[in-house]
Amino acid sequence: MAKLVFYFFLMIFKAIVSSSIVSVLFAAAACAKPVCGMASHYGIGDGYHGRIAADGSRFDAYGLTTAHRWMPFGSKLRVTNPSNGKSVVVRVTDRGPFVPRRALDLSYGAFRTIADPRQGVVRVCFERI
Repeated sequence: MAKLVFYFFLMIFKAIVSSSIVSVLFAAAACAKPVCGMASHYGIGDGYHGRIAADGSRFDAYGLTTAHRWMPFGSKLRVTNPSNGKSVVVRVTDRGPFVPRRALDLSYGAFRTIADPRQGVVRVCFERI
């Protein structure tokens, strides 16, 4: 029975590791090369400006910060918009995004540095620095 349970969990682990989401997470952790995905912005018109972020700091929508699901608070990321080459360095202060297939939630200030906020969502590449 124990052997059966072991093989069951081994099969689940292999399935998880082979998934593209986990591959992206491992690539970002290794920081061997930039990871690309979709980024949105928050802080203006949604009630988050001035609230306490997950790291305990006060969220400034016009600051250069980001929300990431698992990177340590205080980590700095270089976020680049590949369509125009603009980049910004942000600090991880919050958790998220909580929308499937989004890699980052940038503060409004960081987002407007690399793209027009009216776009709402933009493809970015990021790496930990």
